[in-house]
Amino acid sequence: MKAETINLRRGARSGGPLGAMLRLLAGSLAAASLSSQAARATDEAFPNRQVTIVSPYQAGGTSDIIARLIARKLSDSWKQPVIVENKPGANGSIGIMAVIKAPADGYTLLAVASSALTINPLIYRNLPYDVGRDLAPVTRTGLVPNVLVVNPALPAKNVAELITLARTRPGKLNYASQGNGSNGHLTGEMFRQRAGIDIVHIPYKGSAPAVTDLVSGQVDLMFDNLPSVLGQIQSGQLRPLAVTTSAPAALLPGIPTVSDAGFPGFESSAWFAVLVSAQTPEPVRARLEAATVTLLKDEDVSRRLAELGVTVTAGGSAELASRIQGESQTWREIVTKAGIAVE
Repeated sequence: MKAETINLRRGARSGGPLGAMLRLLAGSLAAASLSSQAARATDEAFPNRQVTIVSPYQAGGTSDIIARLIARKLSDSWKQPVIVENKPGANGSIGIMAVIKAPADGYTLLAVASSALTINPLIYRNLPYDVGRDLAPVTRTGLVPNVLVVNPALPAKNVAELITLARTRPGKLNYASQGNGSNGHLTGEMFRQRAGIDIVHIPYKGSAPAVTDLVSGQVDLMFDNLPSVLGQIQSGQLRPLAVTTSAPAALLPGIPTVSDAGFPGFESSAWFAVLVSAQTPEPVRARLEAATVTLLKDEDVSRRLAELGVTVTAGGSAELASRIQGESQTWREIVTKAGIAVE
């Protein structure tokens, strides 16, 4: 091996085409060796300092709770501090851009809800990020069903009665959502289109004020994440009519799915995921994926999330990429038909 190296260097010093070719070959081999060494060093060293998980929402929501549970478990596993930093605003865009602009070294992660990945790109004309170009998937973390809830004063005890009531009062019933372009907004629009009814959308700035007005009777119905309305359901302040997942929710025994209530194939859930900057080195992304998937399969994590109504979904990066693509197409059809757009 030593003799070959000496010969290569001697040939590289010679003139003519042969010398040029050998110099190019020597440079390529050296670059490849350095690149390989850097990749191995990055993989072996990561993480060796604090990791930040950006939550692009206010503290206390389902996405934020999942992010904090993941942070604690990763910190225990890596023996490094892992913190959650809330950067709310612009329907998630402020926090997402903070991750995209951060160094692409795996030390800044994004814990985000599905609407930022599958709905925002369809309705915002000037969205500052491109999911496929700027972000790389790590894994989905969990999902929660949306629940169709109504004010108890509304004379509808099930989905069929709600549709009948809406048809006798066209344009009179309204449904609240967490905001224009939110998962609850589009789920309500999907229901409106499938049922062929005329109900009016009332957007709010978040789930909490919308639920407050629903409880007080200012609005009639809402599709909201189960954790956000579970307390009001249990106290009798809201009446659940159906859940939007393909299977019933364990925390709402006896409540049917919208699909079983007469709309086969109707499915909508809010799910959550971890992503990184698209420029993050592949070895680091692989390590992040392996660590996150492993902790999500931990029995303690599954139990804690189940108590919140969250089902763990630790399918890895390929499953997340496929989910984003498939769900984006579903929402595209809903958005196009309704003509939804946000400046």
